[in-house]
Amino acid sequence: MHGFDFKEIQEKISESFRPWQRSFQFWVRATNIYTGYKVFQLRVSLVKDAKKQEEMWERQHEQAADNIYFMCSDLGGFFLKIAQLLAKPDMAPAGWVKKLVTLCDQAPATPFDAIQLVLEKELGKSIGEIFETFDEKPLGSASIAQVHRARVKGNKMNVVVKVQHPGIERLMMTDIRNLQLFALYMQRTDIKFDLHSITKEMEKQIGYEFDFKREASAMERIRCFLYENNKKSPVLVPRVLRDMVTKRVLVMEYINGIPILSIGDEMAKRGINPHGKIAEAAKHNILSSLSRAYGQMILKSGFFHADPHPGNILICKGQEVALLDYGQVKELPDKLRLGYANLVIAMADDNASGVSQSFWEMGLHTVAKCVNEQQELLRLAQTLFDTKMPAGQTVLQPFSDDSSIKKIAVETFPEELFSVLRTVVLLRGLSVGMGVNYSCAQQWRSMAEEALLASGRVTRDGKGRSRRQASLRRLRPGS
Repeated sequence: MHGFDFKEIQEKISESFRPWQRSFQFWVRATNIYTGYKVFQLRVSLVKDAKKQEEMWERQHEQAADNIYFMCSDLGGFFLKIAQLLAKPDMAPAGWVKKLVTLCDQAPATPFDAIQLVLEKELGKSIGEIFETFDEKPLGSASIAQVHRARVKGNKMNVVVKVQHPGIERLMMTDIRNLQLFALYMQRTDIKFDLHSITKEMEKQIGYEFDFKREASAMERIRCFLYENNKKSPVLVPRVLRDMVTKRVLVMEYINGIPILSIGDEMAKRGINPHGKIAEAAKHNILSSLSRAYGQMILKSGFFHADPHPGNILICKGQEVALLDYGQVKELPDKLRLGYANLVIAMADDNASGVSQSFWEMGLHTVAKCVNEQQELLRLAQTLFDTKMPAGQTVLQPFSDDSSIKKIAVETFPEELFSVLRTVVLLRGLSVGMGVNYSCAQQWRSMAEEALLASGRVTRDGKGRSRRQASLRRLRPGS
């Protein structure tokens, strides 16, 4: 007679309780942060001196940042993704950014014996049979998976092996559901922005990230597009080892480079002044290559890498940029892609009525609560979808009283557009971090025109200038 395996039963019970435990922790902490701000709003409204108010807000943000930091680092998983989104100099108060930026690149590593089990189960062979060498210490660990460096037997190729953390999928889905409920409440009480759509899109996107076969196909498709449409691709994309891909394991070529945020230190090490002309030119080139790749992917292909956070970008020899991690990719339907192309042109030209028409075309519906609606709409578009910072500003405060989001309520925000928004926010964060202020709308303008030309939505006049077709003017009923 077999005895019960109490350890296994204990682990199963503990695993089924983990989501409940996490939900409880999330709600206790989120409520604490939220009520902290509500009580503070009452306190600050009693103070009349603007300078004193500002100092109070700074202290409040720093205090809240500590709470958000500990919530994200203790709970890990999906909350590390949230920290990545919030830890952008242009997206959140400075106090938050300073604290949360340290969470971006790291997550606790899973012990090697657990990783080995996943790897050998997925590939059907022992590590020793497949790899000549395999580093037990990971190169890095993120919220969904960790990566190890290895060398393949036979062809001696240096590779990176990406392995999923065991049990992470169930936990992350619990986190997302809790955040959706919280977003729904916030939307009904404090913020007139379609936060629920954003969290729904996050759920869909992150659900995809658990399938490494899908990621491998996406990597190959983007590599193919960029390498075929340019004499030289603006970014390097790793090659996939097709016979070593499963749902939870992905093996790809190793690309040698330094993380983009370490570029200042690297320059200083080599005796280059990080604020001098050589450094400025290098930063411009790096940002330009990255942004060009994104413009081509979003506007010309519609299929794009939707996660340009600093941990996914390496700088290689000769200022070449490598783009890693294709877990989050997005495909825009043609209607949205071409609508966005029109929006890019309208933003680049500061054309408020063009922005209004593009919003309508994309299904982005707004309700104005101000007099100069069209100008505020242009400001809103540039806040959401352009990387350029207003003169003299290094931080965008999306929820400050004079922000466009407060003056214009966004009633419906197409879920697919959230990935474009997030991509632009991350590119803007990089440009602010590198001290380079540029407009992606200006850089992408010609690509947007080419995309519209290719679709027949724009024609050339006799002088070679592009001209919107009448069909575009007929889009809006009654015009």
